[in-house]
Amino acid sequence: MRDFESEDGIMQFGGVSVTDLANEFGTPVYVTDEQILRHNYRKVYDAFSKFMDTDIYYACKANTNLAILRILNQEGSCVDTVSIGEILTCLRAGFSPDKIMYTGVSVGTGELESVVKTGCKINIDSEMELEKLAEILGPKTRGFPLSIRITPGVVSGYDTKVMTGGKGSKFGIPMNRVLPVYIRAQELGFSLKGIHAHTGSGGNSIDPFLDAVEVLIDIANQLEEELGIKLEFLNFGGGLGVPYKLQEEEFNVENLASSISEMILEESSIRKVCLEPGRYIVCDSTIMLTKCNDIKDAGPKKYIGTDAGFNTLIRPTLYGAYHHVVLANKFNKACTAKYDVVGPICESGDCMAYDRALPDPQVGDIVAVYNAGAYGFSMSSVYNSRPRCREVLVNNGNAELIRDSETMEDIWKHQIIPERLLK
Repeated sequence: MRDFESEDGIMQFGGVSVTDLANEFGTPVYVTDEQILRHNYRKVYDAFSKFMDTDIYYACKANTNLAILRILNQEGSCVDTVSIGEILTCLRAGFSPDKIMYTGVSVGTGELESVVKTGCKINIDSEMELEKLAEILGPKTRGFPLSIRITPGVVSGYDTKVMTGGKGSKFGIPMNRVLPVYIRAQELGFSLKGIHAHTGSGGNSIDPFLDAVEVLIDIANQLEEELGIKLEFLNFGGGLGVPYKLQEEEFNVENLASSISEMILEESSIRKVCLEPGRYIVCDSTIMLTKCNDIKDAGPKKYIGTDAGFNTLIRPTLYGAYHHVVLANKFNKACTAKYDVVGPICESGDCMAYDRALPDPQVGDIVAVYNAGAYGFSMSSVYNSRPRCREVLVNNGNAELIRDSETMEDIWKHQIIPERLLK
């Protein structure tokens, strides 16, 4: 987890005082440091590209803000998408179709038709999707580039809700059907380019990644030896962990890169590796700022009530996820008691942090929530009819608005009261 500087006891982020950010843009607000974002992308790309040809497909479901996507486009990133909406967002941000990979699940015919029209790459998730795609393409099936997602029987991740690679998973082709599906794809005329797997999200050990890559190599070799299918790339997905707690060690991406590259180069004829980090690139580039509205001593519990709830950041409620919090305007003050940091949502589960040692709080204090860039804003909602908040980009002391806050008119915009109810 990153450390941040303070000036006169006030947290500095991207060279800007967080109290200045809160005063200028209001709270709650998500703030992203452009330089951290660029550094994170370069770190993972450099780790792999020094060993072999590498494509980084940023898993944009983590954060689809257009400015953030634009920055990663400038860095040379590709993007991993899971919906037609994400594809259109990435196109809007300036990505060319050949740098966009679509890996859907439970894909309807209408969505698949829309995906085909964009010209982006497609990674098939099921046998039925394969048949649908061939029907949509018709004569254009022959030579159409394709990769296939398999279920490797290997899992990783910080919660069962984000573990995707185990047996019986809803994702990918089961192991006993992988060869038949490649054979069928070959019969239909597809040009088979790659193989893909994903074990889960937020794993802090490299072992599951190595196990999954070993499975992919074995299948790739079998395809080449038995069917004459020589794949161009191996894609082991994303899920690189990020330390959310002070005592957690940073994921060793350099060790992962050297180990995986060595395996692929020595054990297969494949010469390109692809991976899909989302959280790793954007997570610690962003903090969420929220203001203390209320302080309550409930006997066995003390509470700091803020203006951000699980409508703003749902991960603690949804996954029991840990986010480090500080009183950002009392950055060098001693902690005096433990508090639960809660929000304004009318549910007991609306809690961002439990039993955190913090300085004496006052109404108006700014609470900074760390590691908020991945699945923070992208999973936010308008629950309790609370409009979504602003997003801000900081860069070497400058701050720019990259998403304005919604209004109540935005919430009502697509609602319709039938005429008969207006009489």
